[in-house]
Order: sequence, then structure tokens, then C-alpha cells
Amino acid sequence: MGLLRGIRAPWDARAMVRRGLHLLLGGVILIPYVLLIVGFVQLFADPEVPKVPVAILAAVTLVIGTVPPFLPALRALEITASRNLLDADLPDPVADPPWESRLFGAGWYVMHLLAGGVALAAIVSASPIAVMLLMRGFGAGDGWGDSVSLAPFDGVYGGWAVAVGLVLVLGVLYLIAGLGALLAKFAPLLLGPSQAELLIALETQAEEFAERNRLARELHDSVGHALTVTTLQAAAARRVLDTDPEFARRALLAVEEAGRAAMTELDHVLGVLRAGGNAPSPDASPQRTLADLPQLIDDTRAAGVLLESDVQGDLAAPPPVLSREAFRIVQEALTNAVRHAGPVPVRLVVEATPAGLDIDVSNPLPAATASGRPPRPPRPNGGRGLRGMRERVRLLRGELSAAADGDVWRVRVHLPTRDGDR
Repeated sequence: MGLLRGIRAPWDARAMVRRGLHLLLGGVILIPYVLLIVGFVQLFADPEVPKVPVAILAAVTLVIGTVPPFLPALRALEITASRNLLDADLPDPVADPPWESRLFGAGWYVMHLLAGGVALAAIVSASPIAVMLLMRGFGAGDGWGDSVSLAPFDGVYGGWAVAVGLVLVLGVLYLIAGLGALLAKFAPLLLGPSQAELLIALETQAEEFAERNRLARELHDSVGHALTVTTLQAAAARRVLDTDPEFARRALLAVEEAGRAAMTELDHVLGVLRAGGNAPSPDASPQRTLADLPQLIDDTRAAGVLLESDVQGDLAAPPPVLSREAFRIVQEALTNAVRHAGPVPVRLVVEATPAGLDIDVSNPLPAATASGRPPRPPRPNGGRGLRGMRERVRLLRGELSAAADGDVWRVRVHLPTRDGDR
């Protein structure tokens, strides 16, 4: 039993059949190349054939025969065949691989054809001899085939003929299994991604990760702000519903407007996702910029926040990207002040200058809680909102500081313009 397992170890039946088909495919493709080589050798050997036209024809044929292995389409076909027939672990081929990958692909093409040619030659040469030996050994068709030369096995009969025939069959099977295993081992090396492709894949993953982070920031800032305003207005409406119905009505109106604004922002993000994360679709809502800052200030005040604002300079002057990101930073800073500090006055200063944009949001730190315990100090690195602001500022090569300044929590941001980079 151990001997049989050792004999069967190098090949698996299903895997060998698939690998055999892959080898035969390479052998069949090799046949035209062999015929062309033999034909040109005969033409050059014939003294009556003019050599110059034959040399020109050979050069043209050589170019035509060597170009296909470097084509991306042929490399993609080889990758598909290797994955399906050799069980090779290969990624999807890229549309325009670098020349390094094309060179390795051409090397694989040559290796595939040579291995297939060896397997096809072994099958074509050994199979008839093995069949004739087995028939001779088992006595099938006595006398038939005696005139056929089976060199170097012309004198082999009986049991020896059966043994030699089986050895030839096993030899062909082991040859196919070995060549298939060799191709399966080299496929990831020659058809796998090159260093250039790996760098491209890493850059693509980094871009996708950055885009996912940007969309996450958009959702966090817009929806988080809307939920904060909605919570404050709903709580205020509940407290004065019986004593001041008019105020409750205005609070519910603010809740409605905040919900609609959140839906608009969500539609924009979904539009970006539908467009593949690269650009918003035509029906996606436009992103909010500093031009919407007065509306943001009014909404924050309508939520019951004592907001003092000081806007200086031309808010239309900053570039669109800076204007969009600055609006999100202001929105998140106000949301954090309302969410974490409670009902305290908030001061907002926005100044647009030729050198860039400066944002300053400050609010008193919350007092002791009703139980007498001191409030939890703000985290130096902040939560998701502050991390999102830091990412926005870093992408714009700006500066951000968020820390306690005495009894006041202050967030300062400087976003330089391209002409005013520091």
C-alpha cells in the first residue's frame, strides 16, 4: 500500500486531466511555429531558392510571431487558462500592464509552448508503441503488427511487452503530471503582478481608502450636525409644548429643515457612491461651501445656541475645495461645541485673507455636573469629529489646534491658499 501511495503521489487524476489539457493547448499552438521553422530551414537549404526574399519573409514572420506574446489580450488569456486548468492563484489581469509584466508574460508563453511541445511529442511517440506492446503481450491479433517496427522494442514479447507498455504509459502520465506541476509553480511568478503592478494596486487601494474616509467624514459631519440640531430642537419643543406653542412650532420647523438638509447631504454622498466614488452623478446635490455659512449660523441659532459670529473678508475668494472643507470644519466645530459643552455661548470667527482662511471656534468649558462631579475633560486627540477635522486640515496642508485655553475650549484652524502656502 505504501508503494502504491508513492506511485500515485505525484499526480491527482482531475488535476492531471486539466493540466494535460493545458499542456496539449501549448503543444498545439507550438505546431505552426515548428512548421514555419522547418519550412524556412528547407528554403534556406535549397540552393535554387533566392536567399534575399526568403530572409525578408523570415524577418516579417519572426516579427509577427514574436509580437502576440507581449499583447495584454494574450496575457489575459494565459492567466484565465492557468487559473482554470492549473489551479494557479492569480489576480485578474489589468487592462494595460507595464512592460515588465509583458516581458514575464512572454517568458511564460514560451515556457508553456515548450512544455506543451514536450508533452505532445511524448504522447504522439509513446502512445502507439505502448498500445502495440500491450496488444503483443496479451496476444491480441496474433501475428498482426509483427511487421511494424517498435524499435527499440522489436524483440519484446509476452509479459515483458506488457510490462514495457505499462511503463511507457506511466512514464507519459508522470511526465504530464511533472510538467503540469512545474507550470503551476511558475505561473504565479511569471503571470502574477509585477512590482510596478503591485505599486499601482497599492496606490489604487490608497485612493479608495482615502475616498471612503472622505465619504465617512461627509456623512459624520452632515448627518451628525443635523441629528444634534434635531435633538436640541425636539427637546426644547417638548419642554415648552404646553406653555409656548409658538416656540414649539418654530422648533419643529427647524427639525423639519434640519432633516431635509440631512437628506440633501445624504443624496450627495449616495450620488458619489453611484458614480463609483470618483465624481458625483449629474443628479447629485451640490456640496455646501462657505457661501452657505450664513444659513449654518442661522440654523445653529435656531437650535437655541447662543452663537456670536464674526465673518471677515470675501468668503467667495477661497478655492472651491478649500471652501467646501472649511464649511465642514466650521459645521463640525459648532456641532461639537453644542454636543459636548451643552447650553453655553459659542463664538465663531472666520477670516478670509489672501494668505488663506482662519477659523476660530471657542466656548466655555462645561461646569460641574448636578452631582457635583467635575465634567470629563476633553480628549486631546478628540473623537471622530475632531479626527475628521484633522484629516481635512492635513489634506489641505493647514494647521489645527484644539485644546483648553484656561476656562475656554478653543479650536483654531488655518487653511492656506495655493498662493499663500507657508
